[in-house]
Amino acid sequence: MDKKLLKHIPRDDIYLFNTGAACKAWLSFGCRYIPALKMHRFMVWAPNARCVTLVGDFNGWDRESLPMEKLEGGVWAIFVDNAHEGQMYKFCVHGCDGRTVLKSDPFAAFSQHGADTASIICCESHHRWGDGAFMRRRAKRDFMTEPMSVYEVHMGSWKDLPDGINYRSVGDALADYCADMGYTHVELMPVTEYPYDGSWGYQVTGYYAPTSRYGSPDDFKYMVDRLHRAGVGLIMDWVPAHFPRDEHGLARFDGSNLYECKEQRMAEHPEWGTLIFDYASSQVQSFLVSSACKFFEEYHIDGIRVDAVSSMLYLDYGRQGNFTPNREGGNINLDAVDFLRKLNSTVLVNYPGALTVAEESTAFPLISAPPEQGGLGFCMKWDMGFMHDTLDYMELDPYFRSFNHNRLTFSMMYAFSENYVLAYSHDEVVHGKRSMLNKMSGEYDQKFASLRALYGFQFGHPGKKLNFMGSEFGQFIEWNWKQQLDWLLLDYPRHRQLQDYCRELNRLYTKTPAMYAVDKSWDGFKWLNVDDSDRSSVAFLRTADGVSGIVCVCNFTPVRYDGFTVALPAPGSLREVLNSDDERFGGGGAGNPKPLRAKKKPFLDMQYSAQITLPPMSAVFFKFTPTKPKKAGAEHIASASCG
Repeated sequence: MDKKLLKHIPRDDIYLFNTGAACKAWLSFGCRYIPALKMHRFMVWAPNARCVTLVGDFNGWDRESLPMEKLEGGVWAIFVDNAHEGQMYKFCVHGCDGRTVLKSDPFAAFSQHGADTASIICCESHHRWGDGAFMRRRAKRDFMTEPMSVYEVHMGSWKDLPDGINYRSVGDALADYCADMGYTHVELMPVTEYPYDGSWGYQVTGYYAPTSRYGSPDDFKYMVDRLHRAGVGLIMDWVPAHFPRDEHGLARFDGSNLYECKEQRMAEHPEWGTLIFDYASSQVQSFLVSSACKFFEEYHIDGIRVDAVSSMLYLDYGRQGNFTPNREGGNINLDAVDFLRKLNSTVLVNYPGALTVAEESTAFPLISAPPEQGGLGFCMKWDMGFMHDTLDYMELDPYFRSFNHNRLTFSMMYAFSENYVLAYSHDEVVHGKRSMLNKMSGEYDQKFASLRALYGFQFGHPGKKLNFMGSEFGQFIEWNWKQQLDWLLLDYPRHRQLQDYCRELNRLYTKTPAMYAVDKSWDGFKWLNVDDSDRSSVAFLRTADGVSGIVCVCNFTPVRYDGFTVALPAPGSLREVLNSDDERFGGGGAGNPKPLRAKKKPFLDMQYSAQITLPPMSAVFFKFTPTKPKKAGAEHIASASCG
């Protein structure tokens, strides 16, 4: 290679990539425009390839005319002077297995989607960010003491819009909708490039490119920017657990198991028909960590939700005993553990205020503990136990709930072992599981009452919140990724009233520190009535100062209870601030219109208590204000001072 060109080969970056230390590999690999040369540089990692050539619009897709040069570290490079923004290209890889395959650029910033799989030259951004104030506030935030109510969205099926379904139109509409509804974050199901629509984005082939289904990289930046300017953060589903076998993708990239595990049996996911990354590979670590960092760095996203962490952690996941143990003879993927620690440490150090969330369904310890304490370093973990217990409970006929009371209360046995997100996600409303509304026991009105009560319990319970799109207004059918939500349901009173309730629930939650500021310890939670299984009811206090705060009382039977006893830690008053049985939400209107006083009547382990009217199938929130101690009179103070 010409010396003038060699000066523009980033040898130090190649070294970092090969040692697993790279976190911004996209700045070197893939296609980069070099202004000093007025040329585009193409670089790809394919150490075992016999030969690699560059093909594209700029050379008529001739497989011979642009041979790439192999450099140290298994990297191939070439400089092209007639390539232009928007042109398509691929790498023609002559693999060590004797096959010649056209491969998309693993580091492409932009790609085709679906049946068309070429990478697209995209080196220059014209977006001008307007979210500086949001990013400065984010950097100072402590996520554990901040409210988080997440609205999970699938881009293609949220809503049909006049300007089409694209990053800009959906960004505008989502920003306005979430600001109105009180959501703090949007979580997008995967938007990294993927070929098959039916995978919902979970089979990724382009780890550095927002999917072109909905627009350009600048269009995606606009979406994030627009959400930020409305005060709404964006979390992105990110999938480092597996990748598809598509020939144009990462599979056997240079004719060998390059990105996937070296042992073929352990490279194949037995349940999903996909391939598993080789987390022991330094280059694979660099590739994946850099992918996550690019979306934080260049797209200003606020968090990643890491999909299928359990499948990464366990070597025997889905294998029914047919697996290769680790070097210690166990079933834990020690290399995946090391990778996840590196991922979390890198992201959280480099991007202040960023979030990493694990979708992990087992009892693997310390998911959200720092690596120095033996943890994986995630900020939060989805609480799958809470989800399963509460949904199983709500599907029961109310008569049988009294025999399953522990499904309501058991989550508090482990609530502070991790930093939890209480998630009712897309996974719970597909594949015959029924919609959230249709899971509820009972007839039409009781289903709505039950769902309002469940959401009240979710928002009162310690932990951050996540709900899937459509659940906030009672989508009746299961989610269908091929069509928009049934927004027409808002023409019917019960659906509109459920949406109104969710809006008010979000507002109460986000404006009340007692409901979110102490999510990590018993200092923020007290049971006030826990063992009332006969009436399938519970009451608890959420507090930020240990005494005052919000009392949440839930009734999961269709029976009204007058004189329901609630223990209180001090004398004071209860004032009802939100009632799911309010007529404006479609309820019967039972409630507590006047403030209630605590009486010195012991209940449970507390010296005071109050009796409330508890509506049927409801969640009721009260503001608890302790009585201030009386100050001594002036004469008493004077006599005391004279001694």
